[in-house]
Amino acid sequence: MTVRIAPSMLSADFAHLARDVSRLEAGGADWLHVDVMDGRFVPNLTFGAKVIETLRGLTKLPLDVHLMVVEPERCFESFAKAGANTLTIHAEAAPHLNRQLARIRELGCAAGVALNPGTPLDAVQEVTGDLDLLLIMSVNPGFGGQKFIPAAVDKVRRARALLDAARSAAALEVDGGINRDTIAAVRRAGADTFVAGHAVFTALDPGEEIGALRRLAMEQA
Repeated sequence: MTVRIAPSMLSADFAHLARDVSRLEAGGADWLHVDVMDGRFVPNLTFGAKVIETLRGLTKLPLDVHLMVVEPERCFESFAKAGANTLTIHAEAAPHLNRQLARIRELGCAAGVALNPGTPLDAVQEVTGDLDLLLIMSVNPGFGGQKFIPAAVDKVRRARALLDAARSAAALEVDGGINRDTIAAVRRAGADTFVAGHAVFTALDPGEEIGALRRLAMEQA
């Protein structure tokens, strides 16, 4: 099974963005994860389309854009145009998932759905066949550096079963508190894509940390 490490740009140093992106590339990052927050769905405000455009100018790595926003459909066109490769929306903020996922794909992006820790998998039961990515949040979204919620492991296991039953090729991503102590458990549970921000950017060598996380995940294959 594929292992993808997707460093979260939420933890990057934006005064030295080009340097950080270069370090992530050199370290073997598979995707760059970009958290977009609107101050409504979650308390914080973060990145807009201009940041996506800037990142696209710095790298050819896939940009995995996580929309933690209400009315996410308002962002689709501008973010797709800016260079996003994947647009992931929250089931809690997207009452018309079929239509919204279809629109993301029409714009040439892969379509994902994220679930908060308290949101059951039933929320995506009816759109499993429309997913390119399912994101299980292992913290409550809105802030970097939070502690991993252990119950997420079982949720990832059930999510893997759901995707496998539907014969879905969707990526199964986990975001929140991913580090050397937690990555093996969610890998064993069936995740293949791992968002790591705090763990990567607080390391003395971010590239080395990406390699360490990958090795720990690969050992569970």
